[in-house]
Amino acid sequence: MKIGVLLHGNGVYDGTEIHEAVLTLLAIEEAGYQYLCLAPNVTQHHVINHLNGEEMLESRNVLVESARIARGEIKDLKEVSVSDIDALVMPGGFGTAKNITKWAFEGPAGEIHQDVKQLLLDLIKAGKPIAGLCMSPTTIAKALEGSNYHATLTVGSTAEASPYEIESISQGMNSIGAIAEMKTVREISIDRENKIVTAPCYMMEASITDIRKNIKSAVEEMIALS
Repeated sequence: MKIGVLLHGNGVYDGTEIHEAVLTLLAIEEAGYQYLCLAPNVTQHHVINHLNGEEMLESRNVLVESARIARGEIKDLKEVSVSDIDALVMPGGFGTAKNITKWAFEGPAGEIHQDVKQLLLDLIKAGKPIAGLCMSPTTIAKALEGSNYHATLTVGSTAEASPYEIESISQGMNSIGAIAEMKTVREISIDRENKIVTAPCYMMEASITDIRKNIKSAVEEMIALS
């Protein structure tokens, strides 16, 4: 089995959440499978200084930045088709809501990168499972908007501490046809009909150990669905 890992930059505030990406790769390899990193070859929406949160006056490429995480072993999304992978994991970080969709700026009304949308739809049609971590379930919701697929997804829970507006994001997913449910960082959401697993990860206040366990659970369940 070869599992795709969709990256969208390098760094939580403008790209892929690095801890989540690395722990995803580790979980896949520990399960005995290969991974294939991929990313769209597009310009980042903006670049954030991760020391102070301020925007920097420079431009970066999503594929090039993602290659930092993948140690250079990465493919342009345009070169990958559904036949090349058996499943897909989508780590979080706000690159998914800035570089793949515009959810960070426009909420559920924002556009989605059409190649990402098509890949997700093709995977579901082919019965191949998807795991969405952290903020990535919003991208899954956007990909399925207007389709016959109504996925059950989670970005976290209002029952425990979160640095983000879990209720608002969940309502946004509901507004475009998804079914949002509340899950803590110790839980995962499993949509068996569409073969989609989602996990809150850093959408909740959590330690790296919590994140490790949450991702491992999600990856293992995704593999089981295949």
